[in-house]
Amino acid sequence: MNILVTGGTGFVGTNLIRRLLKEGHIIISVDNYSIGTTANHINGVKYHNIDVNDISKLSNDFDLIFHLAGLSRIQPSFFQPTQTFQSNACGVEAVLEWARAKKTKIIYSGSSSKHHDPYQSPYAFYKYMGEEICRMYRKTYEVPIEIVRFYNVYGPHEITEGDWAAVIGLWRSQAEKGGPITVVGDGKQRRDFTHIEDIVDALILIAFSNETEKEAWELGSGKNYSLLEVYELFKKRFGVEKVHLPDQKGNYRETIREDNAALDKLGWKPKDRLKDYIENL
Repeated sequence: MNILVTGGTGFVGTNLIRRLLKEGHIIISVDNYSIGTTANHINGVKYHNIDVNDISKLSNDFDLIFHLAGLSRIQPSFFQPTQTFQSNACGVEAVLEWARAKKTKIIYSGSSSKHHDPYQSPYAFYKYMGEEICRMYRKTYEVPIEIVRFYNVYGPHEITEGDWAAVIGLWRSQAEKGGPITVVGDGKQRRDFTHIEDIVDALILIAFSNETEKEAWELGSGKNYSLLEVYELFKKRFGVEKVHLPDQKGNYRETIREDNAALDKLGWKPKDRLKDYIENL
């Protein structure tokens, strides 16, 4: 199949592309490299340095589109609301409008922030808007769209430095440098950490299945840990100490997979890999 992956040089996109290539597909990536990096390029993939809002510059036809591009963190969105809107809302509409003439199947990466107050951050609200745009195109234009929601993804090619690093990647970097590990707030907030291999498994199952999900496919491990529990795993592995930072706006108290549709309808079998992953860093 000819497959387009937007955000193809990012964390999830890179891992997905590796799997798709192994399965014999022809892959094209679109990315503006605001978060992704050329270090993630893979031989055999055609990479285009294009913002998704300019996706109409592509003349290719595709059998399938994974729309993963977007600004993916809560805290940076407070300082970049306009860029977050352009990427996470306008970019969704641009991709769907470009693809609707051919009714190409699209897998859209929503966010588990949907289960919290969407008005807590520009990121949460514009991801919510992105999902609603998908539902409108699905109903009005009959574009085949499946929405997925990721829960705290970690694993190979995760970002480990800067504003776009999630907690596991950031702590990995801090621990490898000798610490300390920075814990935001009291550390009692709980997160459903999901390994990238499980995410890729689910994306492929959804993409190549005839099963549909009216709301969204929830892609979480189904188990959550407090940040203090995760810190203890890092301390055991690296011997590092921690320091607490003030709590941040938009910081949810708990995330965990909300339903089992992916397990029941697709046979998806996510695993709790967090302890093994940290032990083997």
